[in-house]
Amino acid sequence: MLTVEELREAVDTGEIDTVLVAIVDMQGRLQGKRCAAQYFLDEVLGHSAEGCNYLLAVDVEMNPVSGYAMSSWDRGYGDFVMKPDISTLRRVPWQEGTALVMCDLVWENDEPVVASPRQILRKQLDRLAALGLEAYVGTELEFIVFDDTYEQAFNAGYRNLTPSNQYNVDYSLLGTARVEPLLRAIRNGMTGAGMVVESAKGECNPGQHEIAFRYTTALRTCDQHAIYKNGAKEIAAQQGKSLTFMAKYNEREGNSCHIHLSVRSKDGDPVFAEGHGMSEMMKHFLAGQLAALREFTYFLAPNINSYKRFVKGSFAPTAVAWGRDNRTCALRVVGHGQSLRFENRVPGGDVNPYLAVAALIAAGLHGVENKLELEDEFVGNAYASDRPTVPTTLREAADLFGASEIAREAFGKDVVDHYLNAAKVELDAFEAAITDWEKVRGFERL
Repeated sequence: MLTVEELREAVDTGEIDTVLVAIVDMQGRLQGKRCAAQYFLDEVLGHSAEGCNYLLAVDVEMNPVSGYAMSSWDRGYGDFVMKPDISTLRRVPWQEGTALVMCDLVWENDEPVVASPRQILRKQLDRLAALGLEAYVGTELEFIVFDDTYEQAFNAGYRNLTPSNQYNVDYSLLGTARVEPLLRAIRNGMTGAGMVVESAKGECNPGQHEIAFRYTTALRTCDQHAIYKNGAKEIAAQQGKSLTFMAKYNEREGNSCHIHLSVRSKDGDPVFAEGHGMSEMMKHFLAGQLAALREFTYFLAPNINSYKRFVKGSFAPTAVAWGRDNRTCALRVVGHGQSLRFENRVPGGDVNPYLAVAALIAAGLHGVENKLELEDEFVGNAYASDRPTVPTTLREAADLFGASEIAREAFGKDVVDHYLNAAKVELDAFEAAITDWEKVRGFERL
């Protein structure tokens, strides 16, 4: 991490010449500008930067699409203001002479851009703060590494790629050693960018790995998540490889993003634990997760592909249930004492962390404010239970989100309508596409 004064010194010595001014878009991606470092210090630091407001009104391929109230051809696709959050200023060790700062999005009158993922999370954090509480979060991202470059993968239509491991290397030190030059570069790069790396391990799908980071406050975790995801791809490209965070790349195990969440008082005291068990607050908070999970799944699984992950017996959840250290449930309670927390196992590697964490906090507050009673823990195989299930398609999830009074109360009508339009855009694009599956089945045989 960098202070402004440290940045000035590094610019004066020529150590840093570029500052990335970054925002997060609806898909959880970093967007922004590469500013000359001196220009950043002279102008952007005091007066912010501007960017076209279509950045929150495009599809995955950056095509302007209709249906957004805040940004359109009729509104002229004007600018919003990218306001640096100096507490996020850090080095980017894998890019020469480069620093990065995350920005909040506001309009020219300094009003927040409510559809911005960072602002959506901030609103929920403010609700917690009003109760004297603060959320701590850890995200666990899985990815699959390929020996093909991104350019080769693109030209091949992302078919017949070579995974960096040919077999299941879950916890295998031998198997992960094959990819250690890349994993080490990512770990060290993120450490140099101010993150606390805990470990790296292999996973089940050939070429699949996970790097874990120490939990921290919710907004900082989400910023680190977005920077790490972007940086891991850049470092892989530098080594002639590619990696994907797709929720479900193939018919084998998908890429998950388990999210761990706990709550503390403003003084830093845990409030989820009481004696040797859960406090009443944690019970209400967890009950809120169950009550809102189906309605909030869209913020946890935002893409068509996200729903391919929810397969019974795959370590991806299907049942809306909670259990103690039970990986068959959507919600898993782990830890004890100060480390007591819950893990939401619904999100995949494609999740936007800001939206997902905002959803978890909003659900928890729904439970706390309404003093919802927590059902008994589920014991056994939740895949084989008769519990309600998470939505199985993006359309179902969007319909539940759009009809949710909990969502409109927590996020506001403008936010709900904005992201419902994003779901419609994704669904329309998918339904117009001709897939390889259709061609294989229909080219000759139908």
